[in-house]
Amino acid sequence: MDWNGFDVLERYTGELVDEYGLIPGERKEALDRLAAGIVHALKGEGSAEIIFICTHNSRRSHMGQLWAQLASWSYGVEGITCFSGGTEVTMFNPLAVKALKKAGFRIRIEIPGANAIYRVDYPGAPIDNRSFSKRYTDPPNPPGGFIAVMTCSDADEACPIVHGASSRHAIQYEDPKAFDGTPGETGGYDRRCREIAREMFYLLYRVSASV
Repeated sequence: MDWNGFDVLERYTGELVDEYGLIPGERKEALDRLAAGIVHALKGEGSAEIIFICTHNSRRSHMGQLWAQLASWSYGVEGITCFSGGTEVTMFNPLAVKALKKAGFRIRIEIPGANAIYRVDYPGAPIDNRSFSKRYTDPPNPPGGFIAVMTCSDADEACPIVHGASSRHAIQYEDPKAFDGTPGETGGYDRRCREIAREMFYLLYRVSASV
């Protein structure tokens, strides 16, 4: 694997394997079920498309998408393409962007605006590696046959049926928005970013062991 130019990201991810033991058993069971669904798609279709869904497609869903895509490359799992979307359109939150940049992703604004479009560079990034807030039904997200991963309880409750999904999994995270404007803002976002990174790398580790 070539991490050339991404030394910070390489160090960050290299520490995650030693943290798999921090993942609670109940969450590991949910991640293992998701891993089994991904393996089923890879073996049956030769590919797996995953959409990480949260209400606003602003924080957790972007983190899930980016960490899972990087983890698939890191573990050498081919055929996985990750997306994100919401039930509403807002923006890719700048505090989430800041946390991901701190972890080692290269992120810059490509098209400014209220819902800015960001270019996100990292090893294994797809050719169209733009990130912005969108509904899960909006392009470039696939219209059908995808695995839906619900990253927040609001989206999970609002979408009991995710149209077009071949399967649906609830892997929920506390919203770092709760830290906005507080002294713990940076630390709160960093911890949530780390938690999602840890679990997405565990997820792809489990997938890699079965394909």
